[in-house]
Amino acid sequence: MKNDAALKRRAASVFVKLRAIFGTPACPLHFRSTEQLAIAVILSAQCTDERVNQVTPALFARFSDMEAFAQADTTEVEKLIYSTGFFRNKAKNIVALAQTLVRNFGGRIPRDFEALTKLPGIGRKTANVIMAEAFGEAPGVTVDTHVKRISKLLGFTKSNNAVIVERDLMRIFPTKMWRDLPLLLIFHGRKTCIARRPKCAECALKKLCPAAKP
Repeated sequence: MKNDAALKRRAASVFVKLRAIFGTPACPLHFRSTEQLAIAVILSAQCTDERVNQVTPALFARFSDMEAFAQADTTEVEKLIYSTGFFRNKAKNIVALAQTLVRNFGGRIPRDFEALTKLPGIGRKTANVIMAEAFGEAPGVTVDTHVKRISKLLGFTKSNNAVIVERDLMRIFPTKMWRDLPLLLIFHGRKTCIARRPKCAECALKKLCPAAKP
């Protein structure tokens, strides 16, 4: 379809402009293993990456691997991650994840997207992050609040449903862009397209964005 082709061309232009600004984006979470990455992503829900990076050094010093987390007292984990918010549910998921990994996967995160999505505390979003950052693969597009919001502003989706947003982005953007696209949109959302005070006048995407304010 003609409109679809135009949308894909605009999407490619958006990607190129964001890549020119941010280069090849690196994951802002700090981790030394795939398992630590999984826990950091669980902690990042409804929390800033900066806060997670402040919490994880002490957490990983106390629990050095999945075997240690599997035997952890959930209350102790809660205390260490308290400042990330929703700490009870996060602690429960972290311990359950570790126990499942030790029991079924030798204490290691499996390199299998479908298997990942079935693990405690790991949904499609977290699985996408793990596959992209730990294994260099992008079976889908990670959709967080920034990605959802900016994709809608750019006219790439009309939905607020993360699954539908991901499907729309996967249709519009070529596979080779799936890994970097979410981070580019997230960094753009933090720097320029700020939710409550977007800097449209200085935005590099203003000519490509249907929602840009004059």
